[in-house]
Amino acid sequence: MKRPEFRERNTERARSLRNNASLAEKRLWPKLSGSKLGGYKFTRQYQIGPYFGDFVCRSAKLVVELDGSSHELTYTIDAKRTMFLEQEGYAVIRFTNMDVRDNLEGVLIEIERVLALRPTPGPSRRREGRDEL
Repeated sequence: MKRPEFRERNTERARSLRNNASLAEKRLWPKLSGSKLGGYKFTRQYQIGPYFGDFVCRSAKLVVELDGSSHELTYTIDAKRTMFLEQEGYAVIRFTNMDVRDNLEGVLIEIERVLALRPTPGPSRRREGRDEL
């Protein structure tokens, strides 16, 4: 059986991003943490390749990005990043910080809607040494 490739994570960068979260990220995180949204587990500032997703649900392969007022200046970079994440099998949804500030409930409803559309993860692989049923 081929072992999955080990990918070293930049935990210092992830920690720095978490510690310097925007107000919108700080407002959204309590709603996503602890599997509060539909039982889905989210991780903050999770590294996927060279990029960090603001909020990532690995089981549904969904990345939730929050864009600040400078998003217009980084549109090309964000498009490249989104393309990479989609090639890795992730769906990417974006909200502005104002969306979270002014319509948090609507943001949560949209995240739940997209989660419902994502394929469910495959069954766990059979454990070594266990008989098939």
